[in-house]
Amino acid sequence: MTPKKIRAEVRFRNESKFSGLYSGSAEDPKEKVISHKSNPGLSKLLVASLLILFLLKTILSSVPSIILFQKYSRHLEEKTNVNGLVHTELECVKSNSTTQEKVWSCCPKNWKSFSSHCYFISTHSKPWNESKESCSSMEAHLLVINTEEEQDFIIQNLKKDIDYYIGLSDPEGQRDWQWVDQTPYNESVAFWQEGEPNDENEHCVELRHFHYRRWGWNDISCHLGKGTVCEMMEIYLGNTRSL
Repeated sequence: MTPKKIRAEVRFRNESKFSGLYSGSAEDPKEKVISHKSNPGLSKLLVASLLILFLLKTILSSVPSIILFQKYSRHLEEKTNVNGLVHTELECVKSNSTTQEKVWSCCPKNWKSFSSHCYFISTHSKPWNESKESCSSMEAHLLVINTEEEQDFIIQNLKKDIDYYIGLSDPEGQRDWQWVDQTPYNESVAFWQEGEPNDENEHCVELRHFHYRRWGWNDISCHLGKGTVCEMMEIYLGNTRSL
């Protein structure tokens, strides 16, 4: 059975474990007054109990949603060894786990999640090197495509009138294609447009939608401005041992 997903805000404290606090609005004192004429046997305790049961039922039966972590600076800084926060908000999904660790799988807010990875798409035009640096500044890297399913997911979120740099390049000009994360280039998992690559002077690669064709890879000069797709691993939050 698919696990239920709930919405909550988690605030990290200086404790061995973190926890989520689910809170409802405080009752209006005026609403605590019970008419004994209409409900002579109903006590304040019963009203409170019914309210709690109603809230729990609402949470458990709600449509699966995401949970937003807003303050996680202490543990994330320990994990990444950085002085400042890069991502101050996370969107997380709670899933089943066989251990006490990796309870929440998270992506930065406004990133897209797929197969344990997070993706950020920018339509702002930049040269390849600037796109690479932009991703690095967010503790990510330019898109590395490992499967056809991954590429299919990405292109569903792209605009057809914009081309996007990916993390594949030929830095030495020898047609020796290299991924930015050192993943070995695999010709059997390459999605070049027909006739590409076709220019030894074009050392970078874009993901492009050609008219009357599908999306595919195209070699291109690295100084041209294109959109950017960044990728990072999902962040897992659990107890302090997993942070």
